Amino acid sequence: MRSRDGNHSFTLRLCTIIILSSFALNAGEYLISYKYIVKNDVLFNESLDISKSMKKCRGIPAQTLILPANEQNNFVKLISHHRQEFIDYIHQLGLDIRSKDTTTNNQINSTTIITLKTTCFKVDFNDNFVKISHLKQP
Repeated sequence: MRSRDGNHSFTLRLCTIIILSSFALNAGEYLISYKYIVKNDVLFNESLDISKSMKKCRGIPAQTLILPANEQNNFVKLISHHRQEFIDYIHQLGLDIRSKDTTTNNQINSTTIITLKTTCFKVDFNDNFVKISHLKQP
């Protein structure tokens, strides 16, 4: 489309830059939840659930983790490859800890549940690294 001053190539260039930059950034938002259950000092269950957010998450990027990027831009595979680093990062965010001790016939049973409620993370893929930011609610 031609603008009033006759400069139609500028608008075409601007649209091309916007479209190409959206493909190049490859940013996304993911919902992540984590649960760690220990019964009688033995790991009973650990689960890390990751899903792509269906709608825009609101929040301010708070703490950031930077990981080296892999060839394909698959966030789930990246986290499975750098699982321990990501779990340590989650522990820094603050987790909900619940503990329950019961005594039956002079036998003590203890259960500890560590939980990260479903939280939104912003993920930016670049050429050499991936930037993961926790979105803190205002």
